[in-house]
Amino acid sequence: MARSCHDSGVTENHEQGESEPIRVLVVDDQELFRRGLTMLLGVEPGIEVVGEAGDGIEGTELAARAAPDVILLDVRMPKRSGIEACVAIKETVPSAKIIMLTVSDEEADLYEAVKAGASGYLLKDSSIDEVAKAVRLVADGQSLISPSMAIKLMDEFKQMSAPDRNQVPRLRLTERELEVLRLVAKGLNNREIARQLFISENTVKNHVRNILEKLQLHSRMEAVMYAVREKLLDIS
Repeated sequence: MARSCHDSGVTENHEQGESEPIRVLVVDDQELFRRGLTMLLGVEPGIEVVGEAGDGIEGTELAARAAPDVILLDVRMPKRSGIEACVAIKETVPSAKIIMLTVSDEEADLYEAVKAGASGYLLKDSSIDEVAKAVRLVADGQSLISPSMAIKLMDEFKQMSAPDRNQVPRLRLTERELEVLRLVAKGLNNREIARQLFISENTVKNHVRNILEKLQLHSRMEAVMYAVREKLLDIS
């Protein structure tokens, strides 16, 4: 892992306190990269690597057995791609947070991964500190989406049609919830949203939880997709 930091949208520190360690699974077909990442993460405080796999099928099976909190999942793998594995894992272990590992944030597949339930992506040349921060961030329920990726996702989501629009119940989001949703859509994390709206991080978390409950969705990005499709907000 390189020590240089690229724009991965990770800006927030997370303290583990006395809670249980975050259980992590590493899935990548490049053995040297996988073993190195496993070794480096294994010495991070508050993080426990519970397994590693070299392809999508093995990774899916191991995820079902180990039930990790966070999965680092390579986009390009043999037997079953990272995107296919992401879909399968979210079906069998819906509580697991998935970070897609990629060499480029330009890959179109990353859109499919986020829509399939991934919490975001991480560039493979990120530093180990960035990887550890990313693991803690998504374990805390946040999305790992950079502002540039958020804009690309919004452009694609704007094109999504809603053929059953008349059958969709109109949802009542408060003005504050809409404010929070707009900032989530721009790629801001909880701390940045709290700072911009002059409220606490816990209040932001409560707003996000309420938004997901009202929309009956499971992730922040799903909420943004739904909101854009239903024209509940306008992303410039």
